[in-house]
Amino acid sequence: MSASERASAKVPTGVAGLDEMLGGGFPHGHVVLVTGLPGTGKTCLGLQFLLAGAAAGEKGVFLSLEEDLPQLLDSARQFRWPVDAAVEQGTLKVVRLDPRETRQSLHRVQGELGKELSGLGAQRIVVDSVSLLNMLSDDEPSRRSTLFSLAGACRQAGATTLLTAEADPLHPEVSRDGLSEYVSDGVLLLGYSTGPDGHRVGLALRILKMRRTAHARTVQPYSIGPTGITVDAKAVDFGGA
Repeated sequence: MSASERASAKVPTGVAGLDEMLGGGFPHGHVVLVTGLPGTGKTCLGLQFLLAGAAAGEKGVFLSLEEDLPQLLDSARQFRWPVDAAVEQGTLKVVRLDPRETRQSLHRVQGELGKELSGLGAQRIVVDSVSLLNMLSDDEPSRRSTLFSLAGACRQAGATTLLTAEADPLHPEVSRDGLSEYVSDGVLLLGYSTGPDGHRVGLALRILKMRRTAHARTVQPYSIGPTGITVDAKAVDFGGA
């Protein structure tokens, strides 16, 4: 694939309805932030994205700061995804960054991670979550440097990347750290829809930004069911870019 072909290529998300909102998928090579409050399906969306790639023979890497491999596999099995086969065949690799090993983890992100991801042949990457990664640094300049290093490592690998982050409970339209949006080419917001009385009545997804591509700007309902996330993409508008 030439440089111009890569620039215009779309990477299917594996999420029914979301590809329609994106006009075919994420732009190839983008770093996309998926932010939301707990329980909105950030990890689920990341795994679904990787396993869609595995089904097409693409290699994916799940860079985990939260769950160990057994816990992650259990999370995926509940959706009946062929996660065990993907691990055995090498189309899904779980790489653990232990937040308790602060110095080693930061050195890895800021130094050798790009080569490591390239060596794995990663075409799709999920980092879950950058909120924990940011907790390894003591000040904002250090957190910003770590985030830029992480995004750079993923781009160096030539992969399309999803970063998950916890939303700010007081301002759920932005990430808790307020920095992740600035290193990302796109932002997906997973949240709760509310009724007239202010009570939560469902889940809603919005594409806050997606550089260099047209995308829907509407708020669409979604559900987390037995086979993963499904977005109701009716009445979307592809007029914005």
